[in-house]
Amino acid sequence: MTTSVQKPSANKSQPQRVVENIQRRILNGELKPGERIPTEPVLMHEFSVSRTVVREAMSSLQASGYVKTRHGSGTFVLERLAPNALLSTSQYNLNSTQIMALLEMLISLGAEAAHLAANRRTEEQLASMHEALQNSRFTYQKENDGEEPDFRFHTEIAAATQNPYFVEVIGNLLSTLIRTDLGATLNNRGPEPAEGSSGKVRLSLPEVGFNIRLEHETIFDAITRKDAASAKAAMFIHLNNFAVRHQQKFVSA
Repeated sequence: MTTSVQKPSANKSQPQRVVENIQRRILNGELKPGERIPTEPVLMHEFSVSRTVVREAMSSLQASGYVKTRHGSGTFVLERLAPNALLSTSQYNLNSTQIMALLEMLISLGAEAAHLAANRRTEEQLASMHEALQNSRFTYQKENDGEEPDFRFHTEIAAATQNPYFVEVIGNLLSTLIRTDLGATLNNRGPEPAEGSSGKVRLSLPEVGFNIRLEHETIFDAITRKDAASAKAAMFIHLNNFAVRHQQKFVSA
């Protein structure tokens, strides 16, 4: 069966475009449980994207419970459970109260995931986190590019808990937030005035990106040292800062 690739949308990142196309194939039965996903070179050619984009898309699909990568064998479609209405990534129109509630949940789960990851991570998983961290260093100051490496960094930490429920829930939380009004906020990264409507100084994109990078590096360093308490504290601070930044945007909107 030949599957047509939709034309790129200005509102979608390249990895998101790949993710949504593969999701459609899985949900409509074109790709069945146990079936292998097309190889990286095939997907790169089909979507006209880089290997990095394909890998980020596969990380997103794995975090959301659609696929599982078996090293040396490829990526395969997983049997899907009945969709959960609360965490469904099809929710696009959550209001600001619902978005902040999801962020609150993400803070708690993300902090505990970092704690478990520090205790349970393998060297291979640590290398995957490091790769995501390295990729993100080059994208935080570029418009529309920062969220996918950031997503992968967090889902790699969730995977290192060795608990598939953390992977499923955190992946769905992140996917849902990216695809809601918060995602639109993340993607709308044009120049901002030095002063917000409340009179508070607002950080520029490079400044925010620099802070996020430092927070990620602090989390990664703690997980590398297997310092679970520090990893949990660093993740809590990072996600809380993230929530506060976007709460201020909602209030000032």
